[in-house]
Amino acid sequence: MRPIIEFCTNNMHFGTDEVFEALEENLEYDVIEYGCLTNCGQCSSTPFALVNGEVVTAASAKELHEAILSKIAEIDAWNDLDL
Repeated sequence: MRPIIEFCTNNMHFGTDEVFEALEENLEYDVIEYGCLTNCGQCSSTPFALVNGEVVTAASAKELHEAILSKIAEIDAWNDLDL
């Protein structure tokens, strides 16, 4: 299953727009941008994204990118165990 990574446009002031663009270039992911993900408290305080519906946060956009890739690797590892 292809990972689905969702971003909130209201969170882009943290630099997550650059993370969005970098991930969007990888054809192995479905990267989606929404006007709102209804995580307003989180959205106003820290960079975040949803990876397969799970919230991933970090202190900076660069760290968020790394955290997203780590989450995808974790999901892939669990999927490999299901075989």
